Amino acid sequence: MGFAKSQNIANIGRNMKAGPCTSSFKKHRSSILLVFVSALLSACNSSRVPPKPNVQITLVPAANPGGPVQLEFIEGRASGVEPGQRIVLYARSDIWWIQPFANQPFTEIQPDSTWRNSTHLGTDYAALLVEPGFHPATKLPTLPAEGNGVIAIATSKGKFVAPIVPKVIHFSGYDWRVRNAASDRGGEPNSYDPSNVWIDKNGYLHLRMEEHDGVWTCAEVSLTRSLGYGSYIFVVQDIGHLGPSAALGLYTNDDFRTDDIRSELDIELSRWGIADNKNAQYVVQPFYIPENVSRFMAPAGVLTHMLRWESERASFKTVRGSMVGPGSTISEHIFTSGIPIPAKETAHMGLYSYRHSKSSSQQPVEVVIEKFEFLP
Repeated sequence: MGFAKSQNIANIGRNMKAGPCTSSFKKHRSSILLVFVSALLSACNSSRVPPKPNVQITLVPAANPGGPVQLEFIEGRASGVEPGQRIVLYARSDIWWIQPFANQPFTEIQPDSTWRNSTHLGTDYAALLVEPGFHPATKLPTLPAEGNGVIAIATSKGKFVAPIVPKVIHFSGYDWRVRNAASDRGGEPNSYDPSNVWIDKNGYLHLRMEEHDGVWTCAEVSLTRSLGYGSYIFVVQDIGHLGPSAALGLYTNDDFRTDDIRSELDIELSRWGIADNKNAQYVVQPFYIPENVSRFMAPAGVLTHMLRWESERASFKTVRGSMVGPGSTISEHIFTSGIPIPAKETAHMGLYSYRHSKSSSQQPVEVVIEKFEFLP
């Protein structure tokens, strides 16, 4: 009994000595466990892969290889986007064409992650999410892959709808397609309205530029077939009433050319926004090469403008009246460099506004073209 009593006293002593240490260890063990779990969670969070950026097309335009004469809206969403990233749109018509215009290649992403813009119609559509500083090509045989500034790509077939039949008029023995879609001709987007084009009882072509439902609209027609080398003759009534920003273009152009070289020969009547400028010029594109432009002053009255397009040679001439006669020449110029080779070029006649947003005011304006003639 004495031994048991001594053993109990020893156990009580040991328990009294161990009690505080055991309690402290338990407390430290909880803290250590909490620190370990926190570190583990922190490591997991730091190694978590952020979601991959993504772009979607949510509103798909109609499928129609209509090229440059028809427009519709296209919409979509982009996720995982960082500041400065934007959308580049393409529509396919044989090749991929940047949208909506070559000089406006980017579509901004809104704070709610949506984007919206207009596009010319095609059989397929593509939206590219790109890095800041990305320089997109205006025309592509195939879309780029991800990388080199392209973050994500979305493509979609166009919706099947009934074909849109463009307005066609008959003038001077030829069929002309009337433009109804916007263009960037003149440096700023211009809208076009087919009602601005008509033929009067004399058989003359009228092109008008005016406001329709709060939108400034222009006019343009283009031949439905290519004529190639030969003489293009335009008889135009007085253009002295044109304001500084109004421009009349008489030219040949291949709207479907697959490279970025402008295959275009121009007779242009405009002061290009400056009231005391010369009001006419001949151009072999690109215009920014000084040798490709010849400017002159076109007087009041009926004028005949001629372009003779030959291999490695483009000859321009403007004369008074509707008939070529002695002493009637106002201006002429011959270009022998950069002359395009015929492919699918067609003749165009268009009345549009040059950088109209910079004009202080605009007034309705109308141009009358009495005759078009082609001589092989």
